[in-house]
Amino acid sequence: MDNRKRLWVVELEPQTEAMFARCIAKLRPPPALTLSQWSDTYRMLSPETSAAPGHWHTDNAPYQREIMDAIGNPHVRRVVVMTAAQIGKTAMLMNVLGYYMHYYPAPVMVIEPTIEMGQTLSKDNITPMLRDTPVLRGLVDMKNRKSGNTILKKNFPGGHVTIVGANSPVGLRMRPIKVLLADEVDGYPESAGTDGDPLLLAEKRQTTFWDRKTVIVSTPTIKGHSKIEKEFMESTREEWTVPCPGCGHYQPLAWSGIHFEAYREGPAEPILYQCERCGERFREYEWKAQGKRGRFRADNPAAETRGFHLNTLASSFCGWRDVVDKFISASEQLAVGNIEEMKAWTNTELGETWEEPGEHIDGDELVRRRELYEAEVPDGVLVLTAAVDVQKDRFEIEVVGWGVGKESWGIRYQKIYGDTKEEKVWQDLDAFLLASFHKKDGTALRIAACCIDSGYRSVQVYRFTVDRFDRRVFAIKGKGGQGIPYFKNPTTDNRVKTPLFTIGVDEGKDILYQRLQHTVRDPNITSGPNYCHFPLNPEAGYDETYFRGLTCEMKITRFRRGKMIVAWDFRDKNYRRNEPLDLRNYATAALEIYNPTLQKPEAGMAVKHRTGRRQLSRGI
Repeated sequence: MDNRKRLWVVELEPQTEAMFARCIAKLRPPPALTLSQWSDTYRMLSPETSAAPGHWHTDNAPYQREIMDAIGNPHVRRVVVMTAAQIGKTAMLMNVLGYYMHYYPAPVMVIEPTIEMGQTLSKDNITPMLRDTPVLRGLVDMKNRKSGNTILKKNFPGGHVTIVGANSPVGLRMRPIKVLLADEVDGYPESAGTDGDPLLLAEKRQTTFWDRKTVIVSTPTIKGHSKIEKEFMESTREEWTVPCPGCGHYQPLAWSGIHFEAYREGPAEPILYQCERCGERFREYEWKAQGKRGRFRADNPAAETRGFHLNTLASSFCGWRDVVDKFISASEQLAVGNIEEMKAWTNTELGETWEEPGEHIDGDELVRRRELYEAEVPDGVLVLTAAVDVQKDRFEIEVVGWGVGKESWGIRYQKIYGDTKEEKVWQDLDAFLLASFHKKDGTALRIAACCIDSGYRSVQVYRFTVDRFDRRVFAIKGKGGQGIPYFKNPTTDNRVKTPLFTIGVDEGKDILYQRLQHTVRDPNITSGPNYCHFPLNPEAGYDETYFRGLTCEMKITRFRRGKMIVAWDFRDKNYRRNEPLDLRNYATAALEIYNPTLQKPEAGMAVKHRTGRRQLSRGI
């Protein structure tokens, strides 16, 4: 028996053969294309979005190639792009959308900071792309009302594009998505309503896809508070580098290499960039001609997330003259105290975070300026005030002396240990506040006013102060924030009905740091109004730890939801022992509430005093 296979040849009718050919063509897998190759093959630029409408060419901005191909690589799960303006970011995102609509269909979510920005992106960028790119033109049915397509939702075979605002928790909780495009993440709110971080909410929608893709893009904002900076630092941290036109050394185009001295003299003069290796200077067109040979260099190549950084100096869409002109303008504004233009220039031109300089004091300088007092209380002191911070196992206390022009002397920094729930330690505190402090000639001064912080052990503080108000022992509560007055008349809205002062701690810190700056600014000034003296005498308690706590905060400026906020924060996040700062603040508040007349008394005359800017009484 012949078991050999037989080859059957069937002759088909021409029409049938043509039909099979069409079916096979439809079933044939598409050619293997990277995202940049897809863009070069299919993408058309619209006149509304490009100064040069027509066919897309990645070679016009070669730094875009590796970014796009990383996004299109199925083995790369996360891509971060920290970028300046004017590098074609939005155009790249449109290529990503087109790629996942036509070539590799998938459900896609685009997050913009607000819904309004999402609507603008859809109208100004997505709609023209769908109209002018032939392979995308018929994918979205915008004419049929039953198709479900809207400004913020585009359905297509195999997937959809959903656009949401980061401020919309409902949009972020929608159906599963494979591709997440998070645009301008530094503009996102800290929380989408009460649901938490919007980016984390959206990423939860991707858990069902093994080949999920997350793309995070933004211009950075404030250092230490920038979402894109945090993402970039955890990535491969890749910088765009080009070879020197002279020696061929690859290097990033950094602002430090720009030389525009001649340009300042006359706009016709060139702006040059100096090679970091050979030192030769070349013009802009010579450096940008090297872009086709450019490549990204990773600082952290072992990271799983691909991260890219670009500044405007590498941009194909913006010239160096424009960057330099903006820098000159920002520098002029900075010279007159306006930092906003320089901040915007740093973010949008360099693609770097703006580091708030912060207002802080050099604690080491204060340590060096301590003085050896001749007595417990120097002769210039007219009045003593005190402040008490209540902890679980101790009181921390500072006694401060005040003289003419609110010149101050640190007198004693004391700790009284004991369980502050127990009556005995409160008796010890009372004995300390009743003690006398002596000048060289034997004159005894007692504490004229004291503020006790009620933030901890509130009820015990209220009970202690209610019977000592006539001794000007005040219960206080600190409150941070801009525009809160240093103090105002107390309220008795507490269970013990003790007068309770609210202290505007930010204003108090402003006052104190101005005085400390005055103290350290000029080494030739050693006394006078607002000058702060500190004792070298060991028994006084002003050691290096005290000064570290006194200077542990700084004043910084942040932007939250587009609004500038000035606040105090810790300089070192690992050191938060700010009791000395709070106590000096509250001892100053005690002086302001007490409000004595600080002037040298005539012989036999006592220091006059008034309690508060308004006369206070027990009947408040």
